[in-house]
Amino acid sequence: MGRRQETRFSRDFCAQALLVIVLFLPFLALIYGLFQGRLGPNPVEKITHQTGLWTLRLLLATLAVTPLRRMLGAPGLGRFRRTLGLMAFFYGTLHLTTYVWLDQFFDWAAMGRDILKRRFITAGMVSFALMVPLAVTSTRGWIVRLGGRRWQRLHRLVYVAAAAGVAHFWWLVKSDIREPALYGVIFAVLMLARLPGRSGATAEGGLPARPDPR
Repeated sequence: MGRRQETRFSRDFCAQALLVIVLFLPFLALIYGLFQGRLGPNPVEKITHQTGLWTLRLLLATLAVTPLRRMLGAPGLGRFRRTLGLMAFFYGTLHLTTYVWLDQFFDWAAMGRDILKRRFITAGMVSFALMVPLAVTSTRGWIVRLGGRRWQRLHRLVYVAAAAGVAHFWWLVKSDIREPALYGVIFAVLMLARLPGRSGATAEGGLPARPDPR
């Protein structure tokens, strides 16, 4: 590896590490708040809400990478997509674990009834289920195994996962829908940016996106 490549590798590593640290801050804030008793009268509800919000925010951030890098002329932004996607999966796993463990106490029958009867639970489960194969196949090894086209087709599931995440939030809220509506608008804008005819638009998608070719 030449000196120039070493410098670029070091710079990329530092940038990725900084991004991971920043994205872990909401999690650390929840842990700190929990042990300090600062999560309000219903800590479980607070943890569930915050982990769900960060899952949706990071899913949308993942979808924003492609339009942003084209708009800004910064192809290097693509290298952060995989990290954003995996962190979305991390918060999604925390969100689901909170529901299964702290909210339902592993009552599988009750959860089954929830999934069938409460549409926001159904949408949330669909969103998380779609994120699983995206996280599992986020490595270069899986890109090689599946082949580029099949890998890209599979990772278009991120569009459905994000849509289900927005629906999950929208159906959860019973009165003030401004916040879920905002996320819905952001999702719609990000989808419009991918329509054919847009400058440089392609069908590229993917939660933990394929590492950018160097």
